[in-house]
Order: sequence, then C-alpha cells, then structure tokens
Amino acid sequence: MVVMRDLVMRSAEGTNPTGGIDVEPFRLNTETVQLPSYFQVIFLLDGIRYRYGFEATSERIVAEWLHYVPKTVEAKLFKRQGDEFSFGESFREGKELAEKVRPNALLLSVAAQFNNLRAHEVVGWFRNHLGIASGLEDSSMRTSTLRALKDPQRREEIIELVKKLDLGISGVTVETTPDTGRDVSRVFVGAPPELRDAIANLQKVVDDLNRSNGSEQEHVSVRVTRPVLNSDGKPVDSAEFDLDECESEGTRKLIAMAGPLVNVLKLGRVLVIDEFDARLHPLITQAIIRLFNSSQANPNHAQLVFATHDTNLLDRRFFRRDQIWFTEKDRQGATQLYSLAEFRVRNDASFGRDYIHGKYGAIPYLGDFEWIASDES
Repeated sequence: MVVMRDLVMRSAEGTNPTGGIDVEPFRLNTETVQLPSYFQVIFLLDGIRYRYGFEATSERIVAEWLHYVPKTVEAKLFKRQGDEFSFGESFREGKELAEKVRPNALLLSVAAQFNNLRAHEVVGWFRNHLGIASGLEDSSMRTSTLRALKDPQRREEIIELVKKLDLGISGVTVETTPDTGRDVSRVFVGAPPELRDAIANLQKVVDDLNRSNGSEQEHVSVRVTRPVLNSDGKPVDSAEFDLDECESEGTRKLIAMAGPLVNVLKLGRVLVIDEFDARLHPLITQAIIRLFNSSQANPNHAQLVFATHDTNLLDRRFFRRDQIWFTEKDRQGATQLYSLAEFRVRNDASFGRDYIHGKYGAIPYLGDFEWIASDES
C-alpha cells in the first residue's frame, strides 16, 4: 500500500521522470518473477465508490484503470493496456492527456497535474485520506501527534482519549527549544586532539550556516502529567515526567497513536497500521477498536485496517466475518489472503478458539524442537 500511494504521489508531483518503479516480483516461482505487480484499491469518496488500480514492472506501467459508481452500475472512467487507452463519457479529456503520459508514470497522476477534477479528487484521497503507519516503529505517528498537540483544541481531544484509556495521565504538553547541537568531537574521543578540534570547528561552521539560513533545528520534548495522591488515594498535586525517559514503551506508542486516531475519527479517513497490537495491552487494543465500531465516536465512518497476531480480537463482538481476513503461506512460500466469510461458521462459534485449533488455516506448522536439548549430534 505504501508503494501504491508513493507511486501515485510521485507521478502527480512529476518527480522521478526517468527512474524505475519500486515494485518487487514474487521471486520463488519461475513464472511470477517475470510478471508485473498488481495493485488495486476500492474506496468511497464523498459517497461515490471508486475502483482504481494498475499493474507495473520495475520499468513501466503495464496496465491502469479507474472506474466509479455514479448511481447503481459501475462505469469506466479510463482503461490503459500497455500504450493503448480507452475512455468513458465522463473522462473525454483523457485522449489529450494520454499523449503526455510517460511509460513509467500513471495517467491518473498526470491528469491530476493538469487539473482534471475527477483525477484530482482520487489523488487527493491517497494524499489526505489514507494514512499508513508501522506499529513497531511509530515515528511517523509521533510526528503527526506532535503537530496536533500544538493546536489547543486537538491537544484537548488527544488528552481526553488518553484519559479514557486509563493510563493515569491527566495532561500532555509539548516543549520546543532550539537544538544547540551536540559536541561531535566526543564521538572521536580516542582521536588526536588536533583532529577533535578540527571536527568541533567544522560542526560549529555547519551550525552557524544552519542558523543563518533559518534552518536551525528544534528539540521537541513531550511531557506527561500524572496526579500525586495522598495516603487516602485523593489527588493533592501533580508531577511531570518526560515521555521518553520515564514512560513505558506501551504508553509511548499509545500517545504516538493518539494524534492519528483522533484525526481519522474526526475526519472520517482511513488508517492502516501494521503490527497494531505490538506493545499494547489487549484491553487497550479492544477499546480502540470499539471507538471505530461506535456510531457516536465514529460518526464519519472512519476505517481502521490493521494486521495483528492477537487472537483475542477474533471475536464476533468486535467484527463481522467479512471483516476478518487471514494470511497463509502455501508450499511455494506465497502468501494467500482470504476472508472468514468464506467458511461456514455456526452462529455461536468461537472464532479465536477455532482458529487456534486450525479450522481456518493460517497457522504456523511447527517442527520438533526436542533436538535442541538433545545430546545426540
């Protein structure tokens, strides 16, 4: 999904005019290694359903298509196969635009560059409505949250979310100070004094240049406030802690996620998170899912798409069968994706228990580990 979004954005911005396309074929099969990679997304935008996709090799776009549902039946906006293009009635200007499309660029993005309204809206969905993040390395989510915390209204919304998740935190503040840089000569502590002095002088020159160009770096610190209780358990004061120094990995991740979560819920956008449950307590992940399932907390129909290994989430209280998808590797090492809706399941079935027992597949097949402690060679 990151590759798909980045290619749409780069083509729309006119960057990478002659470079390759960042796709990777499936290399464990002699046939697929020569085939293009296939991308497709179906989404709603302003109440209209779109289906957009393309096929690409590392050198060129092999195929591309855009359809939409204006009323009840899907209609073609455009279709591309190699160097051949065809257009629907609502995309008549496409013939002129097709002449401007490079082999490694997308027609959708080129049309958006030339202010085609429909293409501009679809590219805007990739730019503004689709958020993709890692649940293991959450720096992108943290950056988004730091921006939101500088807005008084958004800060209150984030703090309210953090409070409801029962972390014992009553406030979150962001402090921005000029970054005075670091003494890089300390890195070369074993080097001769003349070399260390030269490195320190060079760093000073670089810092001075950054300041003169108005590009001085800032140091951003996040501090959380917790209540101080007396012997009766009543709050009598408060104490501040630096987020990175005193809080657990789970708390850091949750605060990093808070900004994107509030943003997508408020604006009705899509958030995709890999390893969603990593470093979070199962009850907290369930609480976040309930936010998206709540018509009150999610009136704009925001969507959360995530990958997880937490079988506690395989529960009909949280998901319909068509919302649960499994991934399973076949004998060739290829990952197959399929939905729980493809199985006949009793109304009172336990999704999680049946999954662990192998009823739906998508479980690892473990070998014999006894040899590890064996004395036999």
